[in-house]
Amino acid sequence: MSNLHMRFPGGKTKAVTFSYDDGVAQDLRLAAIAEEYGMRCTFNINSAFVAETPGGDKLTWTQISELIARGHEAAVHGEYHIAPGSVRTLVGLRDALNCRLQMEEKLGRIVRGMAYPNSGVTRFTGGSDYDTVRRYLRDIGVVYARTLGGDNNGFLLPEDWYRWMPTAHHNNPHALDWAREFAEMNVREAYIDNRYPRLFYLWGHSYEFDHCGNWDRFEALCEILSGREDVWYATNIEICDYTQAFRSLVFSADGTRAYNPTVQELCFETETGPYTVRSGETVSGIR
Repeated sequence: MSNLHMRFPGGKTKAVTFSYDDGVAQDLRLAAIAEEYGMRCTFNINSAFVAETPGGDKLTWTQISELIARGHEAAVHGEYHIAPGSVRTLVGLRDALNCRLQMEEKLGRIVRGMAYPNSGVTRFTGGSDYDTVRRYLRDIGVVYARTLGGDNNGFLLPEDWYRWMPTAHHNNPHALDWAREFAEMNVREAYIDNRYPRLFYLWGHSYEFDHCGNWDRFEALCEILSGREDVWYATNIEICDYTQAFRSLVFSADGTRAYNPTVQELCFETETGPYTVRSGETVSGIR
């Protein structure tokens, strides 16, 4: 079997996702713009700060539920927005677990994603360490956590889902150029070893667009990234779930057969062509 590369649903070679923090009122405007361009977003919520009534600077549980119903994701951002690296292990664990418990109770759904609050796991000053944080997040059912501080145009999927590095903050001076580079990239024309899937991951706080007076920047990013036939527009959890499912594919020793034990339809490509393996199916003749 020649080189094999994962493909996103529908055989797409690239994916785009957004991640916005703190559950603020401006998320409603951001979601409306994103939807206009066919984009999907993960909104990271501090459960202790959710508003009881609309009209303030924070979202209500009803508004968060409505965003989910429109195809977005709600994820953990800590009950009280505490960076796990700045506190003792028990405090960080409790902040993440309480947030997940409260979100699931209020939203009536399972919540498995997270974005680290504040400095997250970029530094440790409170007596904990990264391996401990990753272990307790896994133990409480969180399957990924977004970090920060390493913007780059590698467009890579994470090797470590508990240190998921986004492509860029929307105010990064390179964000528009990187978006154009990503949009214009033809993965299938690359050298065979470089035909791996690409991801553009934008993050920030939607209130920053008000503070900076640059909502046009978000629209420009959406316009560059939207409408691409080779791009899957997804939430954080969808990308995580699909990638983990793909890693569950079972191949024969000679690589000519693949069995899909998951509930997802999975796609991949070799030098000789694309393949799709439906849930429970075994595909033969892979070359």
